[in-house]
Amino acid sequence: MSFEVAVERRLGDRTIAAEFTAEGGLTALLGRSGAGKTSVLGMVAGLLRPDAGRIAAAGEVLFDAAAGIDVPARHRRAGYVFQDDRLFPHLRVRENLLYGSRGDGSGLMDLAEATRFLGIADLLERWPRTLSGGEAQRVAIGRALLSAPRFLLMDEPLSSLDRARREEVMAVIERLRDEIALPILYVSHDREEVERLATRIVQLD
Repeated sequence: MSFEVAVERRLGDRTIAAEFTAEGGLTALLGRSGAGKTSVLGMVAGLLRPDAGRIAAAGEVLFDAAAGIDVPARHRRAGYVFQDDRLFPHLRVRENLLYGSRGDGSGLMDLAEATRFLGIADLLERWPRTLSGGEAQRVAIGRALLSAPRFLLMDEPLSSLDRARREEVMAVIERLRDEIALPILYVSHDREEVERLATRIVQLD
C-alpha cells in the first residue's frame, strides 16, 4: 500500500507544496518549523483542501483537483495521531480507545489485541489525567488503530515527551512500521528521529 501526493496550497504569503510517492513502510516529512509538514498531513487527512494536485493513499484517490474528487475526511479512514494525545478527559482509557471504533470486526485488531500490542492492558480503567506522557500517547495510537484505518498519520508524536518516554513510544512506532501492514506518514523536525524510524524521508524546505 502506498502514498501518492502532489499538492499545492497557498497559506497567507507563502505556498506549501509537496510531491512524493512512497510504497508502504514509514514515510517521514522532515523540515524546520513552518515548512508546511503539518499542512501536508492535513491535506492528506482531508482537513485542509489543496488548491491543486492529487492525493492517493492505500490504493484510493482521495483528492484530484482536475477530476473534481475530494473525499470527505470522515470517509478517508485515516488514523490520526496528533502531537498532543487529545484524549477525552471525561472518559476512562477503555472508552477513549473504543471511541470511533467501527465495532464490525473490520479493524486491524480488537481491543484486547490492541492493548496487548501497545502494552496498555493495565491502563483500561484509568483516567487520562493519571497517565504519563508516554502512556497517553500509546493510548492515542491505540485509538487510531481501533478506528479501522487504511493508513496512519502521525504529527510529531514524540515532541512533547521526555527522553525515557520518547524511547518508549519510538519502540511502539517501530513495531507499527514492521508488524502492521499500514502505510504511515510521519511528521518531524528531528533528523535523528526520522533516520531511525523512516523507510523514506521527504525533505520540505
